[in-house]
Amino acid sequence: MKLLKFGRDFEPDERVILRDYLAIERTRLANERTLLSYIRSSLYLLLGAIAFFQLKDFTNFKYLALTALVFSALFFIIGIYRFLLLKRSLKRVYYRSEEMTKDKD
Repeated sequence: MKLLKFGRDFEPDERVILRDYLAIERTRLANERTLLSYIRSSLYLLLGAIAFFQLKDFTNFKYLALTALVFSALFFIIGIYRFLLLKRSLKRVYYRSEEMTKDKD
């Protein structure tokens, strides 16, 4: 038994019609937009970390800068991972439904 299950639990039962195709395209675009927001957040944290490292008079900010660097890398990795996971899932749903259509014909 898996505690965490990523992906989709449904099986498409018919071929993709226009409405479903447009929904897949909307989801794909939303996925790209989410990736870009993860990258943007990562870059903001990176810029903040660089700014904190530049403050030589305040030594206490080094820990904050290191934390910002760690979270910057973490956000970037999570964003890429989620993007690839959903992209693979969309391809699998789309191609599986196309294969089922070919089998019915």
